[in-house]
Parts: sequence; structure tokens; C-alpha cells
Amino acid sequence: MNHASIWQQTKLPEHPSLTGNLHTEAAVIGGGMAGLLTAWALQQRGIRAIVLEASRIASGQTGRTTAKLTSQHGLIYARLTDQLGRSGAAQYARANEEALSAFARLIRDKHIDCGFTPCDACLYSTNGTDELLRETDAARSLGLDAAFVLDTELPFPVSGAVRFRNQARFHPLKFLRAITGSLTIYEHTRVLSVDGLRIHTDHGDVTAEHVIFACHYPFVNVPGLYFMRMHQERSCVLALQNPWKPHHIYLGADADGLSLREAEGLLLLGGSGYRTGENESGGRYNLLRRQASALLPGCREVACWSAQDCITLDGVPYIGQYSPRAPGWYVATGFAKWGMTSSMASAILLSGMICGQPPEWAAVFSPQRFKLSASARSLADETGHALRGLSREVFSLPRETMDALPPGHGGIVELDGHKLGVYREPEGCCHIVDPRCPHLGCQLTWNPDERTWDCPCHGSRFRYDGSVLDGPAQSSLL
Repeated sequence: MNHASIWQQTKLPEHPSLTGNLHTEAAVIGGGMAGLLTAWALQQRGIRAIVLEASRIASGQTGRTTAKLTSQHGLIYARLTDQLGRSGAAQYARANEEALSAFARLIRDKHIDCGFTPCDACLYSTNGTDELLRETDAARSLGLDAAFVLDTELPFPVSGAVRFRNQARFHPLKFLRAITGSLTIYEHTRVLSVDGLRIHTDHGDVTAEHVIFACHYPFVNVPGLYFMRMHQERSCVLALQNPWKPHHIYLGADADGLSLREAEGLLLLGGSGYRTGENESGGRYNLLRRQASALLPGCREVACWSAQDCITLDGVPYIGQYSPRAPGWYVATGFAKWGMTSSMASAILLSGMICGQPPEWAAVFSPQRFKLSASARSLADETGHALRGLSREVFSLPRETMDALPPGHGGIVELDGHKLGVYREPEGCCHIVDPRCPHLGCQLTWNPDERTWDCPCHGSRFRYDGSVLDGPAQSSLL
């Protein structure tokens, strides 16, 4: 089952693994867009930085993004104005506008051929206009170039849309191929633990004056307690051959809304989202395929893939000091579905902090923030999910026995009195794993769409053979 994205057809140069111990000024953990941009920004400021990547650079969520460069992040500005005040909402807007401008400037100055295309970003609804009008007013009050429109180029009727002008779309891996040539990158080098300013990997130790966690989900639980302040969600994307392809980029504001953009001559259709660990019934790709057939008759699928996003309690990323108890540590996480501009904002903010010149909008992203009014309900939800995941390990009974598990399926079974996770290949061979997540012990669930074991508590994911795919877990299943 190959769920590679169209971006991943672009091959990036390979980099060596770490060999032995070394010392550097800054060490970035994670070779996605956020980590690579942060290392690049530090290098531009004269800071010697290295990147440590467990697999290949851009092999995680960066390779699965829809690659929209926009400050239009769904129905967010009205909510942020209510929760954080006009000042906090304005900081968020300025950060993302600055990130968008930084991308455009870098691509122009370095003549990077990455399909960078200026366009509008449109947030549409088919169920009414009240929320769109409120969002338009909030965005305009913050200085954003937003307008409410009734007409779009979409091939289906809408109630209206919020249109942001001067946004963009691009090819993320072609962009990274152009900027990573001067960076010091160690691939296939998994960070196992961090002790103060000493990073322990499976190929040696790195001592750094500044340690940046840009690994999607911070895997060090204490200090920081990020596992209590985020959850992870997945969503699917279809790449379609279709006569209709939009120039602009679109996102549905409704619960079943879709993401649409053109890329490489194809239409990218995204949606069918779910919380990681809650897809035991499967069928998410097929749901998106039915939506595609209904809205875009005659389309033909050429690729499909899914991506994972970290969601914070208040919907704003955590970018800044990891914890007051960890001097020299920094973090960039919780980008929700807006990893491209959030990655550039992270690079600007973190490189500025390290050099003693943080941007004026840094406060809104502070990982030390906590507003009960904005976060109480989300914190209660996260706690409830974690408790259910832990209690499932203690009290739930296996639903199947080994013999009853059909070929091509996985599930929790009982064998000789022990609860095991089993995947039976179509040819009959079984892969057996411990169904407890090595992160904090939650019981995993089987995801039939991806053939993975997923953690419903904190979103770690593992291949059917137990090898780790996504953190915060850092080790494979036994």
C-alpha cells in the first residue's frame, strides 16, 4: 500500500549519518520544513547549526502537506480576537504575513524554481454566511486584505467565501532542495534522549549551546508537558486528473469542508479528517473518493496520501522557549494544518530569540502561555482522551482471537493469555507486536486505511511490523 505524495517524486540529495561525537552552536532536531528553515535562518545570522533527522529530510509531514502559503487559517481571526484580544490576534496575523513575505522574498532572491504561484486563498461555506462575515470583519480589522465574496471559481455552489489576496502555493521539496545545499545535515540519525545540552543519538552524542526541537511533536515529556497540551489529527489527500483545476486555493469552513488546490497539473483534494487513533472502521479514503465523484464527475485518481497535524489547546502553535526549567532548549510545534507559514514563522522567531532579537509578535506563540478561558475545555478533552486510552489497556477485552483474524487485517487478539497486536498479511504471515505505546503506555488501535498501529492518546504511529512512524514515541514496538 503506497501512499506517497506527488511531492515525494522529487528526490532530495542524501546526507550522511552522524559518526561519533561533536560540538556545535545550535542543534536542530527534525529535518522537516520547520527544522531546515530554522537551521538556514541561524546560518544566515552567523550561528553554526546542524540538523539531526531520524530518517530522510522532508520525509515526514513536510512531504505530505498541501503546501499552501497563506495567513488565511480557517475560521481563526474572529476566535483569536475573542480569546486573545485584538493585540494577540494581530500578532498572529503579522507573523503569518511576515512568513509569507519571507518565502516570496527568498524564492525571488535565490531564483528558486519551486512552482511558486501568487493566488488568493478562499475560505468557503455551503451552509450559510454568518461565520464568514464575522471572520471577514475580524481579519479586516487586523489589517489583512480580506473580503467577503459570493462568487468563486469552484465547480459547485457555495453560500459565499472569505477571500485573502496575495497568498501563494508552491512545491515544498523543490524549495527545500534549493536551500539545503549549504546546511550540515545528518540523516538516519535518531535522537534517543536529551540531557541538558547533550543530545544522545544512535550514532553518537552532540553537545550544543542551543537545542531546537522541531520534530513535529516534542518527545521529552518533562519539562514542558506538551503531551498534556496537544493532540494529533490525520487527514487525507487525493491527487486527481480532472479538467477543472483552480488557480486559487480553497478550504471549506464547514465540518465536511474540502481543501482544493492545483499542483503539478493535478487537482489536490483534501479532507476526511479524524483524530489519530480513532479510525478503527477505516474507509476515510473511500469517503473522500465519493465526495470527489459527486463534486467532480469524471475525475481520475493518480495518488493518495495522508498527513498528521499537532493541535494545541488554543489552536496557536507553541514556538519559543521549551520550558523555563530547560535553559537553551527551544521548540516549534502545534502547527495544526498550517505548517508552511508556521515553519517560516518558527525560523524567524527562534533565530531571533537565539540572537537576542525576537520579533515583536513572538509573545502570542509563547509555549508558556495558558489562558483558562481559551484552554479549559480543550485541556479537559485531552485529559479525557488520555485516560480512556490508558484504561483501554487495563480493562478492555480483545475482540478477536488469532485464528479469527482474516488475511489483510489487524487487531488486538489474545494468545496464550496475553493481549497482542497482530497483523495478518494477505499471504497469511502474521506480524505480532506489543499493543502498548512505548511513549506512555496507552493501548494502540489498528488503522486499516494505513495498516498502522495508532495511539489515541498522543498520536504516535507505528507500521504493522512495529517500527515507529510518528512521535512522540521514539522507539519501536516490541
